[in-house]
Amino acid sequence: MSNNLETKWWKKSDVKKLIALTIIFTPVVGYFGSMIHVRSMGDPASKMMQTTENLIAIFTWAAAPVVALVCSVMLIALMGKRHYGDNPPEEADHDISNSPRTNATWLVGSAILCLFAVVSGMIVLQHDNESILDDAAINVNVYGQQWAWNYDYPESNGVRSNVLHLPVNQPVVFHVTSMDVKHSFWIVELGTKVDANPGVVTEVAVTPNKIGTFNIRCAELCGLYHAYMQNKVIVQSKEDYQAWLDSQPRTDNDGTKPYEEAVGKDSTLEKA
Repeated sequence: MSNNLETKWWKKSDVKKLIALTIIFTPVVGYFGSMIHVRSMGDPASKMMQTTENLIAIFTWAAAPVVALVCSVMLIALMGKRHYGDNPPEEADHDISNSPRTNATWLVGSAILCLFAVVSGMIVLQHDNESILDDAAINVNVYGQQWAWNYDYPESNGVRSNVLHLPVNQPVVFHVTSMDVKHSFWIVELGTKVDANPGVVTEVAVTPNKIGTFNIRCAELCGLYHAYMQNKVIVQSKEDYQAWLDSQPRTDNDGTKPYEEAVGKDSTLEKA
């Protein structure tokens, strides 16, 4: 009798309902989950961000069947018949078996997803490293303080600003630090996010590929007005970017002084 039940478990009405609901819920969860992620981060303005959004969509769709299955089980449990007491109904299957094949399927599937995540992350980091080493890359010093971002352009004779300007289709290396507490420098549409730590300079690179104005936020709780620590980055054509640089007043140093103040050193800066 037990073997007969094991071979025909898929014919039970609850299992049929579970399979049907899972099939219905999976595309709904996958589609709306992907759309929520994409819309919350805006249109990608760099290859890095486009890759990130693609990975989010892939993993959302990979997780959709699991979420749909859990939702289906909960729905069936809530809407099905309830039995109270110590006497289950006669049609209940009391034989709980441990299937090595099922366990192996879950294990192999999870391992493949984890391996894919690791490899994809390494590919994204490789693009970041290539941009840092690119001879054509421009350098921008970024320093945060409660509750604002400021920028130095050390290759432009001391230009400073509190609104970030970047040329399109040119690698940019950010050297990020903090003047007071820990912050996190996040350019949403460019997919760039790095912690700004007091006493440490951290490098991250990106290549903007779309002209426009995009959002900068602090992604680390940094005090009372953390939510208002927002800024803008203006990505321009190379000609407009150069014209903006030429129109800016110059400071009395080459743009390294804020770093010296931030890390408390006169010369050598610690890099992470």
